[in-house]
Amino acid sequence: MSQRGLRIVYMGTPDFAVLPLKRLVEAGHRIVGVVTNPDKPAGRGQQLQESAVKKYAREAGLRILQPERFRSEAFLEELRGLEADLQLVVAFKMLPEVVWSMPRLGTVNLHASLLPDYRGAAPINWAVMNGEKISGVSTFLLKHEIDTGNVIFQEKVAITEEMTAGDLHDCLMEKGADLLLRTVEAIEAGDYPLQEQHVLLNGREPIHAPKIFKEDMKIDWAKPLEVLYNHIRGLAPFPAAWTELRHRVSGTVVALKVFKSERIACEHNYRVGEIVAHGGKSFEVYVHGGILRILEVQLAGKKRMTTEEFLRGFRLEEYQIQ
Repeated sequence: MSQRGLRIVYMGTPDFAVLPLKRLVEAGHRIVGVVTNPDKPAGRGQQLQESAVKKYAREAGLRILQPERFRSEAFLEELRGLEADLQLVVAFKMLPEVVWSMPRLGTVNLHASLLPDYRGAAPINWAVMNGEKISGVSTFLLKHEIDTGNVIFQEKVAITEEMTAGDLHDCLMEKGADLLLRTVEAIEAGDYPLQEQHVLLNGREPIHAPKIFKEDMKIDWAKPLEVLYNHIRGLAPFPAAWTELRHRVSGTVVALKVFKSERIACEHNYRVGEIVAHGGKSFEVYVHGGILRILEVQLAGKKRMTTEEFLRGFRLEEYQIQ
């Protein structure tokens, strides 16, 4: 396959970053290097695992760089030696200026939101958790402040009421791959827009999407029905919403991840947080504004399962929500 003119260095690590790279390679773009995370031990055997991007890059015969530190002179010298015209960043770490300013055409980032909103590490999760109806992908040029560079192109995606963060991830991955290819080809042609994000904000504050910590994932059963429903689907399948169940007699506390639920808006006379099991097939939690029917869960140390499977081996009536 003949290769196009621009020399491109691609930077990414997880599954989300594989498809955009694949589209660029298949379109004949010249990927002179792929930068990804170092191999890390994982699993019970703590065997070294390659990143998803590395696996694809190796199969495609691309040159791979795995720096421990971006500022190390050895890495910077190797990166300079690639003589990139353009760098592309997808789902990767923050880069020091010495790296992102290196190519003559700059460094383009693909971000999983409609910038300037949902800047930060977890835009997909927060968009669903916040009950947004629209999300999308943006390409922009990197600058000093995270996710604040001039926007090149954007593509919108509708978020349905049943969509989880995992569903949105897959949808944005497809849209993002197409958008990044379009962006590279526009830059190659020298004809592309640049929109300043502060102009897009029009005087308002942007919505942020910070890194999600364990306490952000905990279910607060005092919240309204719709908020709880969005919280669960916005964290599914990863990192997953969780709650605690306390044994009514012994006081033993067990953690329970919740992956899927359905909401039933209604009035009721139950105490908020009350659990009711139904015939060994499902259980419901009564909250402000209605009932949350729990459909898929996971006990610590166990596999993900339906609530029917869960209730076969767990005496829910002996527990209450912590």
